[in-house]
Amino acid sequence: MIHIYPPTLDAAHAEFLAAYPSYTTTAALDDLRTREYARLDAAGHVYLDYTGGGLYAESQLRGHLDLLSCGVFGNPHSHNPTSQAMTCLVDDARSYVLEYFNAPPGEYVAIFTQNASGALKLVGEAYPFEPGDRYLLTFDNHNSVNGIREFARSKGAAFTYLPVVQPELRIDPATLAAHLDLAQPGRHNLFAFPAQSNFTGVQHPLEMIAQARAKGWDVLVDAAAFAPTNRLDLARWLPDFVPLSFYKMFGYPTGVGCLLARKSALEKLVRPWYAGGTITISSVQGDGHYLVPGEAGFEDGTVNYLNIPAVEIGLRHLAAAGIDVIHERAMCLAGWLIDSLTRLRHSTGQPLVRLHGPASLNGRGGTVTVSFYDRDGQQLDDRRIEELAGHQRISLRTGCFCNPGAGEVAHGLTPEIMREFFRGPAPLSFQELRAEMRARFGMDVSAVRLSVGIASTFADVDTFIRFAARLLDHTAAEIGAVEVTDPGCSVDRDAA
Repeated sequence: MIHIYPPTLDAAHAEFLAAYPSYTTTAALDDLRTREYARLDAAGHVYLDYTGGGLYAESQLRGHLDLLSCGVFGNPHSHNPTSQAMTCLVDDARSYVLEYFNAPPGEYVAIFTQNASGALKLVGEAYPFEPGDRYLLTFDNHNSVNGIREFARSKGAAFTYLPVVQPELRIDPATLAAHLDLAQPGRHNLFAFPAQSNFTGVQHPLEMIAQARAKGWDVLVDAAAFAPTNRLDLARWLPDFVPLSFYKMFGYPTGVGCLLARKSALEKLVRPWYAGGTITISSVQGDGHYLVPGEAGFEDGTVNYLNIPAVEIGLRHLAAAGIDVIHERAMCLAGWLIDSLTRLRHSTGQPLVRLHGPASLNGRGGTVTVSFYDRDGQQLDDRRIEELAGHQRISLRTGCFCNPGAGEVAHGLTPEIMREFFRGPAPLSFQELRAEMRARFGMDVSAVRLSVGIASTFADVDTFIRFAARLLDHTAAEIGAVEVTDPGCSVDRDAA
């Protein structure tokens, strides 16, 4: 049976509210959109890439500008008046980060980094891997988490991938338990997983933290995709390491991230070098140095001190809006996207999209990833979908989203297929990989990702669904090939 999407916005909105009545409890976000994000409607933009980057509110910019305009601030690595003024603001921001995430008093530190990837590198390079140690990580991880395997490899530790299982791309509990049992007592064991997949939106159970710690694992939880629309309570879950990118939470500032670390776990790390700002003393002739204890020993050089106060402003903006309200709105809109897109079928009976990840809202977030197909069942080029959407000022994301493991499972790619691309004499770009994959195996490695957030409205997702419906009953040839491909501007950039 072919589903006909409601012909008008009002009709669709009524059907939506009947399916998701709790959306009405988030009405305050519509007022927020009008006050703080008016530029979206003024310019006719539909923004559906919140997993790639959040949007800043106008009041965030005004608050930061007012602060900078009224003060004189210097490098905090000193004791003069301007330095002390800046030190107080950095300390205030650090304290509020811990308060926002409900860190137990005295148990966590907040280390400012460039972004989540910088936070992950801090852990990877300093974790005391040795032969006999283990690094366990899920298939479903950002490349910056995957990259820690190279530190483990170089130090002789073993690394193991925990698979995710079709169709929902979740972790099998029995397989998890078997892998966690591999930890050797007295060794260093690190387990890493995302609280929310940046590919499928799957939310992996935070209960795994306690399960792993009970088996002797330190636990790293990547919260970059989770924190923008979900509450992360450190006092409840007690992870050892949590990397974050603040721009993904509230858009501004970019260039500032954080590693939330339990002090007991931080004490295990061994830094491979030192830098200005991380030491109490260093000597050339004495050939020695002493690291500053705590977070300062991990903040290399001078922190991004003029932007760090904007982090507190952004977090207070989220807190005022209400993270639980934002979460509820994201879930309602994601549910409508999934319901509506998966019901759209060509007159041939072929579905318009294939969903990657769970179709229900249980254990998932506001990220929805699909592949598009024409009326004959041929997969459409995701770059063409992005291009056509761009003509309508719809911003979405395409590619593999720096999450190759989830993508490989989602597209049915095998180890034998993937190893072929690492045996050649020269490295491949992502565009070359996708071309080779189609030519040799008739398979794709990329998809279309839609994600909602604090400023999303029903009209945004309705606009996209109507855009998608216009692709019905067309062939790939009629829809056309991608018109512009710029190898210097990859569609697969989704850095943390």
